[in-house]
Amino acid sequence: MMEEENKANIIDDAAEERRRAKAEESYTSKDIEVLSELEGIRKRPGMYIGSTNSSGLHHLIWEIVANSADEAINGFGSNIEVTLHKDGSCSVEDEGRGIPVDIHKGTGMPAVQVLFTRLHAGGKFSDKNYTTSAGLHGVGATATTALSEYTDVTICRGGKMYHIRFGQGGKLEVPLEELGPTRKHGTTVRFKPDPTVFSTVDFKWDSVYNHLQEKAFLIRGVHFFLKDERNKLQHEFYAENGLHDYIDTLCASKERLGDSIYFDDNTSPIKIELALQWCQKDYNSDNIFSYANSVHTFGGGTHVTGLKAGITKAVNDWAIKNEVIKEKDKLGREDIFEGLTAIIHVRIPQSNNEFEGQTKEILGLQEAESAVREFTVKNLTYYLSEHKDFAIDLIHKCQSSKAVRDAARKAKEAARSGKTQKKADFVISDKLAAAQSKDYAENELFIVEGDSAGGSAKSGRDRLHQAILPLRGKPLNTNDTTMEKMRANAEFSTIIQTIGAGVGADFDASESKYGKIIIMTDADTDGAHIQILLLTFFYNYMKPLITNGMVYIACPPLYRVYKKSDPKNKFIYAWDDADLEEAKEKIGPGYGINRYKGLGEMNADQLAATTMNKATRKLLRVRIDDPIVVEKRISVLMGNDASLRKQWIEENVKFDEVDSFMKEVKL
Repeated sequence: MMEEENKANIIDDAAEERRRAKAEESYTSKDIEVLSELEGIRKRPGMYIGSTNSSGLHHLIWEIVANSADEAINGFGSNIEVTLHKDGSCSVEDEGRGIPVDIHKGTGMPAVQVLFTRLHAGGKFSDKNYTTSAGLHGVGATATTALSEYTDVTICRGGKMYHIRFGQGGKLEVPLEELGPTRKHGTTVRFKPDPTVFSTVDFKWDSVYNHLQEKAFLIRGVHFFLKDERNKLQHEFYAENGLHDYIDTLCASKERLGDSIYFDDNTSPIKIELALQWCQKDYNSDNIFSYANSVHTFGGGTHVTGLKAGITKAVNDWAIKNEVIKEKDKLGREDIFEGLTAIIHVRIPQSNNEFEGQTKEILGLQEAESAVREFTVKNLTYYLSEHKDFAIDLIHKCQSSKAVRDAARKAKEAARSGKTQKKADFVISDKLAAAQSKDYAENELFIVEGDSAGGSAKSGRDRLHQAILPLRGKPLNTNDTTMEKMRANAEFSTIIQTIGAGVGADFDASESKYGKIIIMTDADTDGAHIQILLLTFFYNYMKPLITNGMVYIACPPLYRVYKKSDPKNKFIYAWDDADLEEAKEKIGPGYGINRYKGLGEMNADQLAATTMNKATRKLLRVRIDDPIVVEKRISVLMGNDASLRKQWIEENVKFDEVDSFMKEVKL
C-alpha cells in the first residue's frame, strides 16, 4: 500500500515539475514590458493625476501652478498669471528664478529637459533650494508633459531667454535654444492636454478661478491673475489677510456665533495657521478644509487629527475649569464641531515633507499631529479665556446639539428594540411606497416631483427594490433653517426615516436602507430648483451619501420620436436636441414628436423603460469635485444675499441655453 502511494506521489511530483517547466518557458524576458517614464505615465495616468476626467485634466494646471507657487513662497516673485487660451491650451507664467538650463551631469541633458521628462527629478528633495514646497515626488511637470499634445517652456534667466518644446507624450520637438537677451526672470509653461487621454479637455473657468483664489488665501503677498481668452474673462486674486479673509468668504452667508478666530505660529519648525468660525444653525460637523504647503489635502491627515483633538480638549477643559459643565458631562467631538468651519494650513520643512500619493491628498507626517494639537489647545484655550461671553454661548450651543443628538440616538435605539415612538417624534408621509427587499445595497429610493409623476413611478417600479416618495411641493431651503424646523418638515422627516441612517453628525451611510438615492424631477426650472434644494439638504445633513457616490439625478427623455404610420412599433427616445435630430433621421419621413414637458406626461411603462429600468435608463451620479467650490456655491445660491446670487447668475447662466441645462449635474 505504501509503495503504491509513493509511486503516486512520484508521478504527481513529476507532473508538477513538467507543468512548472512549461510555465517558465512561457514566461521569459520577452514578456517583460519596459516602458519609458513618459509612456508609463500615459499608460496609467490615474496613478499620477488621480483620473482622466475633468478633475485629472485640471490637475495638470495645479502641478504647474504649484511649481510657480513654490518659487513665490520661497521669496522669488510676487505675480503668477494663468491664461486659458482659445486653442484649448493653458499657460502659467511666474517671476521666479527660472528653471536651470545648464547641462545635468547625470543625464547629459539640459536641466529643464530632465525636469519635464524624467520622474523623480527636481530641486525639492532637500531644503537647499526650497525651505518648504508642495512638490516632493518629482512627478508633476513630467506628468503634464506626458499627457499633453505639446508643452512649450520659456525661461528667462541670467539675462537670457531660452525655449524648449515637447510634442505629444513628451517627445522632444525643439531642443533647448537661446532666443536672445531679456531683462525678465521666471518661467512660462504652456501646454495643451491630449484629447486621446482625457474624457474632456475643456478647462472650466470656475475650477481654475477657485483654485487660484484658494492659493491667494494661502500665500499672502502674492498676486494671482486669471485670464480666459475664450470668453474675455479675467480676475485678480490677492488676500491681504490670508486665512482670515478665507473663512469670512466661506461663511459670508451663514449666521455666525461670534467673530472669526485666527491663530498662527511662524517660529516653530512646522509653521501653522488656523482659522475658525462657529455658526448658529446646524450644519455638518466635518467642515474642515486642510492644507499642507499650500496643497489642499482633501483626505485630511495627521494635521487634521491633531486639530480635532486640540479643539475638543480646549473646549472641554475650559468648560470644566470654569464650571460650565461637569467632568461627567464632557462634550463629544461631534457636538463641538457641529456648525464649525475650520481651515488648517501647515508648512512642513522640505526635509520632513511627507504626503501620501502624487496628488498629495493626505498628509502622513506624524510630527504634525502633536504640533497642531498643542498649538490648538494653547491658542484656543487662551482665546476662550479672553472672550468669556462667546465661550459660554459656544458651550450652550454644544450642549443643545448634544441634547438633540442624545434624543435621536434614543429614538433609534427604541426603533431597533421594537418599541413604538410617539407620532410627534417624527413625521412620515403616507405617500411613500416602500421597497420590499431587505437587500439594502440593491434598493433605490426615487424622490419624485409631484403626485402625477409619483403615480406613474409607482405603477412602473420594481416593487422589490424601488421605493417611491412623491414630494408635496418644494422642500425647505436647509441652508436657511434650523435642524428642528427641518426635522418637522414632512418631506425631510420622511426622507430621514426612510433612509434610516440618522441625520447630521449622527448620519452613518453604512446603515442606509438604500444603495441609491435618485432625484427624479421635471426638466424645467422648477425641477432644477427642487434638485438644488434636495442636494443642499443631502450636503448639509447627509454628506457621506454624496461622497460615497450614492446620490443620483434621473434623466428622463425630453422627446419621443415615432413613425406616424406605426406609432406603437417604431419609436425612439431622445434626451436632448442632438438626440432628437438623430432620432428623426433614423425614423425617416413621416415622423411625429412627443415633447415631454414633465414626468407626469409619460405613461408608467414609458417612465419605467426610460428612467427607472436599470438596463435602459440614464443616471447622473452627483459628485463633489472640489469641496471649496461646493461650499461657496451653496452659500451664494442658497444664502440670504440676493445680490451675490444675481451676480453669479449673470456671470454663469446663458439663458439661451436653459433648455439644455440637464447635460451634467455635479456639486
